[in-house]
Amino acid sequence: MADHTHALSFGAAAADYDRFRPRYPEPAVRWALDGLGRSADVIDLGAGTGILTRGVLALGHDVTPVEPDPDMRAQLAAATPGRTALAGDAESLPLPDGVADAVVVGQAYHWFDRELAHPEIARVLRPGGTFAPIWNIRDEQVDWVAELGRIAHLGDNAGNVTEKYTDFGPAFEPIELGEFTHHTTLTPDEIVAMLHTRSYWLTATAERRATIDRELRNLLATHPDLTGRETVELPYRTIVLRARRR
Repeated sequence: MADHTHALSFGAAAADYDRFRPRYPEPAVRWALDGLGRSADVIDLGAGTGILTRGVLALGHDVTPVEPDPDMRAQLAAATPGRTALAGDAESLPLPDGVADAVVVGQAYHWFDRELAHPEIARVLRPGGTFAPIWNIRDEQVDWVAELGRIAHLGDNAGNVTEKYTDFGPAFEPIELGEFTHHTTLTPDEIVAMLHTRSYWLTATAERRATIDRELRNLLATHPDLTGRETVELPYRTIVLRARRR
């Protein structure tokens, strides 16, 4: 993976990551795998704690998770009965040629060294197979959500995804774009806990963490759309990029 310090920071918060990070809406996962039929062989690359793995399993497919972080693999095994992730990363997949109908990636594609990862992904896919990175991105068209992102230095938005990733290399057909909306319902404390699973917070100094937490709690306590609320609906846009292997 391209940035090991940040990409491998999540294991320290694996249980909270699995608990608080948003799930992927079923229509988005179905669209990512459209045309494969049931019981397809799917690789979940950078599988983390198995959030996307479980979403794909729920559709009736067989999933092989691959994840470099041992703490995340342990959480995936605990939360996903019958599945143990392989140790590996996008640049060197521990799998033979042509074993998959699809490779999906939840939230992790931006960590990849794409020049190395694209040929590896193409190698494990059968001809006509699907490669589909997926992102849950907070809807920063909502004022307080935009402020949340500024405070926590989140830096990911739909524009970054759709403008930055324009192709998957010569082994793949042109990218198709799917976009879906959903939300999670969290308490203010759970929003703070969820943001503690972000790489910026996990790799920040203790002083910087304290500043972020103070500003987050002030936002959640004083913003007019949030004041007095026991729970908050955090809106997301789910972006799916999908391309077929040539």
